[in-house]
Amino acid sequence: IFLSLCLVITLIFAKEVPFKGNAALPTKSNEPAEPEGTGPLAVLKGFRNLPTGMPSVLIVTGLTWLSWFPFILYDTDWMGREIYHGDPKGTDPQIEAFNQGVRAGAFGLLLNSIVLGFSSFLIEPMCRKVGPRVVWVTSNFLVCIAMAATALISFWSLKDFHGTVQKAITADKSIKAVCLVLFAFLGVPLAVLYSVPFAVTAQLAATRGGGQGLCTGVLNISIVIPQVVIALGAGPWDELFGKGNIPAFGLASGFALIGGVAGIFLLPKISKRQFRSVSMGGGH
Repeated sequence: IFLSLCLVITLIFAKEVPFKGNAALPTKSNEPAEPEGTGPLAVLKGFRNLPTGMPSVLIVTGLTWLSWFPFILYDTDWMGREIYHGDPKGTDPQIEAFNQGVRAGAFGLLLNSIVLGFSSFLIEPMCRKVGPRVVWVTSNFLVCIAMAATALISFWSLKDFHGTVQKAITADKSIKAVCLVLFAFLGVPLAVLYSVPFAVTAQLAATRGGGQGLCTGVLNISIVIPQVVIALGAGPWDELFGKGNIPAFGLASGFALIGGVAGIFLLPKISKRQFRSVSMGGGH
């Protein structure tokens, strides 16, 4: 019903202007820019003619998302298993404990979204002050700390039960509170993830006089590939160690650290003055 209402409002009030191809804008060297291609193949062809610095952005983006997807995919499962000591295939009390953990994780995601929303207003001022590279790298190091914290919290939660989740049907209140704080804290680097890579990409494309859409399409490929890797590999990786979600989160911490270090040396320098002319855009 809500989507239908939004659709009706859009159809009534949005004034659509038919697209007309515009002449290519000149680049900084006053040379005409290449016209932006269209269609799925244009994205693949875009890899051959990326703006200077764009390959480095793709690498750091891929590493950053590799550090995020384990938590994005398994955060509520982590709450249900490691924090609430439940098991979706166990006894009735274990199933109930798991469901309570999932609900608590959903509430944590609500807090995460609230913090993300408020943090989004601070991203552009911070990028103007210290530069987008510093903001991006700092967010990666924050994720590294947060993902390591999830592993430590898991060990803390399980230590009294000798690492056996199925035997525990209780959840410590202090541990639950720390987890919710962690969920909320991650809203800050997530706001960076949803804006800075896209803004940097737009700025690099602008130096060629256009092609932001094509470069964003290429950037999205460096987001999809990590998602597929984690979706297919996190389960076998966890089973290899037999520690629930802890191995995946530990690996995520390592990817975040590598992404932060790589960002220091690889990300292109974009002046604060240049960044002011770039509109922040997210991937959600």
